[in-house]
Amino acid sequence: MAESDFLSVTRVAYDTVAGQYAEFIDGMLAEQPLDRAMLAAFADLVRAADVGPVADLGCGPGHVTAHLHALGLTAFGVDLSPEMIALARQAHPGLRFETGSMTALDLADGTLGGVLARYSIIHLPPERVPEVFAECRRVLAPGGYLLLSFQAGGPVAEAFDHTVTLAYRWSPDRVAELLREAGLNEVARLVIAGSEDTRRGFPQAHILAR
Repeated sequence: MAESDFLSVTRVAYDTVAGQYAEFIDGMLAEQPLDRAMLAAFADLVRAADVGPVADLGCGPGHVTAHLHALGLTAFGVDLSPEMIALARQAHPGLRFETGSMTALDLADGTLGGVLARYSIIHLPPERVPEVFAECRRVLAPGGYLLLSFQAGGPVAEAFDHTVTLAYRWSPDRVAELLREAGLNEVARLVIAGSEDTRRGFPQAHILAR
């Protein structure tokens, strides 16, 4: 079966800009205390549940995977882009990184204590999001957690001009609804207002589910 067009387009786009993208986001997490707070809460809950490692889906150059490792988690990264994975392995040689798609994870059922999808669902066509949430539910162990981050928008998924390739903004309420339909219940959410004074013009949403 031929690979979905959107996967090919996304892979090529990120392969093409991998080095520039890694430079652009270098140090960005240090400027985001609220993001770090959500990651810290996620790490605390995953450690307490103690039911498996964490997969960072759409890990890019691996900086957040490394941050999770520093927070005491057994974390590994998965990304569609081989160039991103090469950069991640170079920057963090002690951690595990592999190419793969969040639409079909090469992981057994119920093996993960946590899944992080940080700004990776934004490149999914809206009709593919439910199957990805179901895939996250499949690989999570009972008691495991999912943390999503994405640009927030109105009630209908809205395409926007992302720096790298086509992306969509989502209503946090709609994302929470789709998570419930996949068997994942919202635990907490954080919505950060957008600002032209930062590198984030749109509001940013973070949803923690179990």
